[in-house]
Amino acid sequence: MVRCVALFLSAYCLLFLFLKTSDAQSVSSRTTRDEVDNAVEQGVSFLLTQQKKSGVIVDRGHDNAMTAIAIMALASVGHQPVDPTPEGEAMRGGLRFILNSDRQDKSGYFGASDGSRMYGHGIVTLMLTEMLGMGVDESMETLIHDRCQHAVDLIVRSQRVKKPPYAKGGWRYTPDAADSDLSISVWQVMALRSAKNDGLEVPSSTIDDAIEYLVRSFTSPVGVNRKPRVRKNGFSYEANNDNPTFAMTAAGLLAMQVCGVYDSEIVVGATEWLLDHPPKWEDRFVLYGIYYYSQGMHQRGGKEAEHAENVVKKILLEKQQSDGSWISSGGEEQNAGKVYCTSLAILSLSVKYHYLPIYQR
Repeated sequence: MVRCVALFLSAYCLLFLFLKTSDAQSVSSRTTRDEVDNAVEQGVSFLLTQQKKSGVIVDRGHDNAMTAIAIMALASVGHQPVDPTPEGEAMRGGLRFILNSDRQDKSGYFGASDGSRMYGHGIVTLMLTEMLGMGVDESMETLIHDRCQHAVDLIVRSQRVKKPPYAKGGWRYTPDAADSDLSISVWQVMALRSAKNDGLEVPSSTIDDAIEYLVRSFTSPVGVNRKPRVRKNGFSYEANNDNPTFAMTAAGLLAMQVCGVYDSEIVVGATEWLLDHPPKWEDRFVLYGIYYYSQGMHQRGGKEAEHAENVVKKILLEKQQSDGSWISSGGEEQNAGKVYCTSLAILSLSVKYHYLPIYQR
């Protein structure tokens, strides 16, 4: 009888400890979610303070690109241009600024009027394709559609410029550039994929050629069977290079997935490389890399996505400034300004919300 009572009490104590631990984990999880929500809300509030009367959202120049990436950040946490809120009003103002006739030239290029070149062109095109269907009225919706298709056509033409074999399928700083790099190419790939999802005219060959460029940017030689000689490897800034970096590997991972390549040996290998080389705040272009890392690993799902989400939270929540903004540790990103850095941080933290279609598998 005494033994039975002892066994019962032991079982009861174990159950109590289990429930208490589960409750503590649940509270911890809620606390983490609340911290992210609060950080994002403060970041959004900061972006609103940077909007000018013209609708531009900027602090350091490159008006088109910065306004576009800020609009994407707002949309990534659930705000829409039609919302009767300060956030909705900011998005409407930003869209009207971008849709002004002086922002896009006759060739369809957004990168000339603000000096952001093909970087800005890809960012603006991606933003507009993601906003298609969210116009506040028929007139704005028509403008978004027309500006999108014109911009997409320029991206397609730019890829077809005669280039050496290693650079074929990619993009560089200007529409007529005869070489390519991965950093600029990723923005064009995402814009094209989003446009294709919208039903805009995007030749399948353009996506196919982009995938081939991405494969050449993987830092291990890849055979005809698309299997790399060394699977656990990364991506480099330029094709046929053996120098993987965190930012470029994260960018290459997301670009492959955006193109519909989810489970190839290259994608798996890049994921494994990123698990071995997580982001550090001192990394060059850290916020740029974290943005791709958070989205790419999220699409991988499972433990890999959970691990990346925790890494991103730990870095970004500690580095948010008192005014709600973020500013990078590196000079290049610091020079881009707080609107750029804050927008990338919000986009990185927003993976749990699943609002922007381009980041959904």
